[in-house]
Amino acid sequence: ALLPSLRSSGRFWQVSDVAGSHPCLLAPNLVLRNKSARGWSNIPFITVPLSRTHGKSFAHRSELKHAKRIVVKLGSAVVTRGDECGLALGRLASIVEQVSMLQNQGREMMIVTSGAVAFGKQRLRHEILLSQSVRQALHTGQNQLKDMAIPVLEARACAAAGQSGLMALYEAMFTQYSICAAQILVTNLDFHDEQKRRNLNGTLHELLRMNIVPIINTNDAVVPPPEPNSDLQGVNVISVKDNDSLAARLAVEMKTDLLIVLSDVEGLFDSPPGSDDAKLIDIFYPGDQQSVTFGTKSRVGMGGMEAKVKAALWALQGGTSVVIANGTHPKISGHVITDIVEGKKVGTFFSEVKPAGPTVEQQAEMARTGGRSLAALQPEQRAEIIYHLADLLTDQREEILQANKKDLEEAENKGRLALPLLKRLSLSTSKLNSLAIGLRQIAASSQDSVGRVLRKTRIAKDLELEQVTVPIGVLLVIFESRPDCLPQVSALAIASGNGLLLKGGKEALHSNQILHHLTQEALSI
Repeated sequence: ALLPSLRSSGRFWQVSDVAGSHPCLLAPNLVLRNKSARGWSNIPFITVPLSRTHGKSFAHRSELKHAKRIVVKLGSAVVTRGDECGLALGRLASIVEQVSMLQNQGREMMIVTSGAVAFGKQRLRHEILLSQSVRQALHTGQNQLKDMAIPVLEARACAAAGQSGLMALYEAMFTQYSICAAQILVTNLDFHDEQKRRNLNGTLHELLRMNIVPIINTNDAVVPPPEPNSDLQGVNVISVKDNDSLAARLAVEMKTDLLIVLSDVEGLFDSPPGSDDAKLIDIFYPGDQQSVTFGTKSRVGMGGMEAKVKAALWALQGGTSVVIANGTHPKISGHVITDIVEGKKVGTFFSEVKPAGPTVEQQAEMARTGGRSLAALQPEQRAEIIYHLADLLTDQREEILQANKKDLEEAENKGRLALPLLKRLSLSTSKLNSLAIGLRQIAASSQDSVGRVLRKTRIAKDLELEQVTVPIGVLLVIFESRPDCLPQVSALAIASGNGLLLKGGKEALHSNQILHHLTQEALSI
């Protein structure tokens, strides 16, 4: 095949086919000749399957690894230092490294960045201090230098002074990974004027085709002062008032698979992060805004969390998945972007697909709460629950066998179970009687399951060390086509005061449903 496009990307080579639309990676065992190299290098052929038809956002985090076109939005708090004057160079270098890594995997990366105002403020303050020190040294003497006051700097002037330096810094950092970066400054008119919009779209697509990382920012030197957000509700209308709305608009315009919004908080909380009862929301669904109380915006920036959520929901409606995460935490900022793309539980993931029941995390929390309630009961109370479950197995025998018969018929009709598995799946009157006897034995021996002293050692006078049996907390048990495991394991968990998560096989669906219902009924006494 012809290879019309071949460029080096650090340790990898970026290769496109004749149409230039199917990039893949090569890294040391395919023999290629590098013009600047003196010898040949052996590079193994690696293909990253990232093709995806845009149109609907990802439903689950695990699907994010398939994202091909990604926008990373860097908030002002991420790019700037804590003193709000100057850039956080180490943090920025780490972000560039992660973006370069994903770019070299064959993805199409774009960055929406803040920081021009902060960088310009640093430069202008330095110039003003230098100018004032010279003038005052000539006219009033050195003793009044310490009394100099720095005037309030106009944000648009700071942006004009800082934009070139910010881009030069990005260019220098990406050069270390053999990646070219390009700057694009936009305003609201660039999206609302049809001709400018087409020009912008064409420029971005051409840059991505050439394996160049576009770095986009609002043209803060000419934009008017910000106004309150009032038009983020509709799918077809969004104004570029800050970099949050810019990133959302850009993501939808470019049919981006994933928008990563990095700020100085872990994600979206159900109440302001500073409050005691604030809880991080793992997955946020459209319509959940009423359950969230928004606080004030960050120390720098224009949008705040409410603006981020509105922009994220707008992008989600346009078919782009969104994650809001912390880009400033020193323990995770070095891999936060790659972790998100790998589908790890980082920040808040926005999804349009709301599960019918509680999430896995919610089920685990419920099991923990239930386990603590069981552990607080007296041994006699836990034994009474197990005795009641044993009685239910015999009283509801016909219903259990009827549900099990349905499972057996479905398994036989589909022919998906071997004979030994069918025997495990089958329940009978004798099996249920044996189960009930076994549960009563567990109840009888459960009196000292929790709180039994196994060993006692006298350390000193009036000081003894005891080894006592206590609940583990939450148990997770996975069983396949053995519905009789459900009441057995449940009885053991109840006797030991532990919460329980059970994962049964789908071939025993009807049997597990009725056995689970009976267990819940026993627990309700």
